[in-house]
Amino acid sequence: MDSFFITTPIYYVNAKPHLGHAYTTIVADSMNRFHRLLGEDTYFLTGTDEHGDKIVQAAEKNGQTPRQYVDTISKMFSDLWPNLQIENSDFIRTTQERHIKCVQSVLQKVYDKGDIYFGEYGGHYCFGCERFYTEKELVDGKCPQHETKPEYIAEKNYFFKMSKYQDWLIEHINSHPDFIRPERYKNEVLSLLKSGALEDLCISRPKTRLEWGIELPFDSDYVTYVWFDALINYITALEYPDGEKFKKFWPGVNHLVAKDILKPHAVFWPTMLKAAEIEPYQHLNVHGYWLIKDTKMSKSLGNVVEPLEMAQKYGVNAFRYFILREMVFGSDASFSEEALVGRLNADLANDLGNLFSRSLSMTHKYFEGKVPTPGDSGEEDVEIKKLGRESMAGFQQCFLDAKFSRGIESLWNLVRGLNKYIDSTQPWTLYKNGETSRLGTVMYVMLENMRKIAVHLWPVMPEASEKMLEQLGIDFCCEKINLAAEIDIWGLIEPGTELARSSNLFPRVDLSAAEKPEKQKTAKKNKKAAKEESDDGFADFTDFQKIDMRVGTVLSVNKHPDADKLLLVKVDIGEESPRQVVAGLAEFFTPEDLEGRQVVIVANLKPRKLRGEMSQGMILAVRDGDKMQLMTPSSDVSNGCKIS
Repeated sequence: MDSFFITTPIYYVNAKPHLGHAYTTIVADSMNRFHRLLGEDTYFLTGTDEHGDKIVQAAEKNGQTPRQYVDTISKMFSDLWPNLQIENSDFIRTTQERHIKCVQSVLQKVYDKGDIYFGEYGGHYCFGCERFYTEKELVDGKCPQHETKPEYIAEKNYFFKMSKYQDWLIEHINSHPDFIRPERYKNEVLSLLKSGALEDLCISRPKTRLEWGIELPFDSDYVTYVWFDALINYITALEYPDGEKFKKFWPGVNHLVAKDILKPHAVFWPTMLKAAEIEPYQHLNVHGYWLIKDTKMSKSLGNVVEPLEMAQKYGVNAFRYFILREMVFGSDASFSEEALVGRLNADLANDLGNLFSRSLSMTHKYFEGKVPTPGDSGEEDVEIKKLGRESMAGFQQCFLDAKFSRGIESLWNLVRGLNKYIDSTQPWTLYKNGETSRLGTVMYVMLENMRKIAVHLWPVMPEASEKMLEQLGIDFCCEKINLAAEIDIWGLIEPGTELARSSNLFPRVDLSAAEKPEKQKTAKKNKKAAKEESDDGFADFTDFQKIDMRVGTVLSVNKHPDADKLLLVKVDIGEESPRQVVAGLAEFFTPEDLEGRQVVIVANLKPRKLRGEMSQGMILAVRDGDKMQLMTPSSDVSNGCKIS
């Protein structure tokens, strides 16, 4: 199949967007980008659902007309997506004329077929869900979603003969095992269908009760039930029935939804499609809830996470990575800033960021910043290439199967493997021993695998991916990439390519720096009291805690223009930009001795000028007679690691 069509639900505009909306849309964007890298023509649809009782109620509460209200909230959604690096092909609104015409066309077709009839019905109506519930669907007499008692309403309406297609739907699901995925949701739908006869679906609301909706084409006294209206958006956007986009993209359609709207998408929608003589979708991909301290997000509980706030605070790349990596698709996941920072520091700063920082720094030190020509491969090179093929194959298969967290973890096997490869091959030793050919092979293997990692991360973190490739001297062009071939091809990074001197895409974050002012004030008061009590010449533990010592890599060293004994040392300690430290090391070390080495610096010294140059820390060293030794870790560690 050479086309791919991905949709999010069209989001109901009774409230502004939150983390759940952001997650679904970022997943859709990631899937869309992934299939673009496979060389497929793709179409990515999102939008807003703007009809129904709740919209009228929300508009009245805000002192607006329904039209004014939906225009305001819909714009919040469309404006948010670019800020999260989301590139949708279309943004549909159910109040648009194109959609109204399509809904009325489908309704008329199903009505003319005899699958819509007029009847009287009494049922338990939940205004939150905007649907009727049967007695057996209620939990202790309440709506299972909103935990409120529905209102019993009896009225004449139009009904869709959904029960007519029950046996067909069961057979279709059984004969297409991945129609609904993950499997637990397929089983849930089958259990629902087999538990009793499927009822017909009420698809209208009388205008005497609700006017804000799409008028039925065969009865002007009624408007369309919001779900029958909303689901049709997926074919409206493709210009059903005669549009070229419909012919091209509908065969590859994938819907993406949260589990709370499983039934409308897994039962209502396929039976509606069958009645309208349209082929059913290819996959329904269902994800779980984001929880805050094991509780579902809720406006009433005040625990709704604002996605743009998180993205601005920690960076869009880190935010996208976290939510794709943290949630096992299909299951619920817990969101916390601590978990986000943990992923950022461990996966991005320590693993990926450190890999790029070390490799680029060594390439500049050993090969003047240019990709070296590789020599013969050794056993370690063969093994890391094998790991790379397995990691990339796992990533790709998982993304095809909507297992995003597992796919990223598979790719991280290569990221971590490359850091271990550096430790085991020890490029610094090869350089000291003059083993230039072997060193060139090791560095090339690292850089080529880094290129592959950056390419695979484009669906996850598009901006960071493009910057990583830029640091490797490569201009990103989606159309020139064949992701499937990346598993087996080798050698696309050309020897002689000039690389960036350093990389600091993922600076470490210290969550304690965001301590509340009152906590800081209390801590300061306690420390002052402790100091007054202890004046015996010993340092209290709280005094030691004040010292922030971190490991960093020396990027460059220059002599101080006005002081023979001072050096200007640029050190990468995992922050957005390197620190300059003015160090009195010139009589013991040359600039070449220090470049590329890891050192320990006191990072929280107050910056000050030394002979006209700003110094942002102190490099720790030990003096033994007329010799000086640097304080340094026993083996390479991630830049920014704290001494404790």
